[in-house]
Amino acid sequence: MDALDKAGRAGKILKQEQVYQGPIFNLLKRTIETPDGLRVERDLIDHGNAVTILALTADDQVVLNTEYRVGRNAETISLPAGLINPGEQPLVAATRELQEETGYIAHDSRVMTAITSSEGFTNETVHLILTHIDPTEHGERHFDADEFVNTQLVPLTQVIDLMRAGKLRSAQAVCALNWYLNFERTAE
Repeated sequence: MDALDKAGRAGKILKQEQVYQGPIFNLLKRTIETPDGLRVERDLIDHGNAVTILALTADDQVVLNTEYRVGRNAETISLPAGLINPGEQPLVAATRELQEETGYIAHDSRVMTAITSSEGFTNETVHLILTHIDPTEHGERHFDADEFVNTQLVPLTQVIDLMRAGKLRSAQAVCALNWYLNFERTAE
């Protein structure tokens, strides 16, 4: 069997204990029998799925946000993003999150791809969404009680420069932009 043919084989969860339950994720301790027959103990951050939105104007401006992020203990630059509510489809979540964070209304949205952020310890999947906006069309912004997001339109060439300079380093944003530039933009 080729090593790539083994992809997708599931392990058998022998034991699971919830160590922590929080508003965004839970921490689980698992004992697993791997597909290759090993018995291992692993910690899993059980995290809800999310969307990251690459929102473009007709003249190639990108919606960028700055927002405080605890993992960096700083305001960071990124694309609009958010959690998918239980039972919600990724495109619905992207439309909702884009308007909540930025006020912009999504048009012609589609899923570019889905990525996993760190398979070694979390089960989170992030759907990378491409959408278009009309900068003159605004709805109401609705922040969560514990967030405040600053939004601006930035030319795509400048966004690429920010990414190259390491100022835009969110993995999801970098993936969305690179997917778009390598697979979507060339097809347009």
